[in-house]
Amino acid sequence: MNYEFSSPTRVMVGTRGDVGNRLFLVQVREGRRLVIVKFEKLQLAAMAEWIGTAIKQFTRPGHLPDDFSLEPEYEVDVVAGEIGMGIDDDRERIDIDITSVDDEDSVTLSLSKEQAGGFAIAITRLVEAGRPPCPLCSLPLDPRGHDCPRTNGYRAPIR
Repeated sequence: MNYEFSSPTRVMVGTRGDVGNRLFLVQVREGRRLVIVKFEKLQLAAMAEWIGTAIKQFTRPGHLPDDFSLEPEYEVDVVAGEIGMGIDDDRERIDIDITSVDDEDSVTLSLSKEQAGGFAIAITRLVEAGRPPCPLCSLPLDPRGHDCPRTNGYRAPIR
């Protein structure tokens, strides 16, 4: 199934579950249509970084939306696989194409510079709210303990 959102009314990002075992979701709403996409944390982080760089090409955005909280519904429609992003200079919009991991579904959305800027900020806050990285290997520290691969078994695990 192909979902196309040329002017979404809302884009929302959030998680379900506990830190260390979170499900990262993006909801896109245009009128009555709602599509929910499951992402990996690193996919969202890369998307936010790219948007942050790309948006600098546009004129200064107006007021950024500040409510990106998820709606109660979270039955996943698409599991994100490949993500393609582009810039529409004429309309000052960020275009995002998401293909599902099984290549059967796709989601295409076009965000205004204000939506894109707020979305990137919301993603960054969400990603940074997770587990802190290990100072040695940069892998996430688990509250139950962390067997750091950089210690090569010579030191006790970081706890």
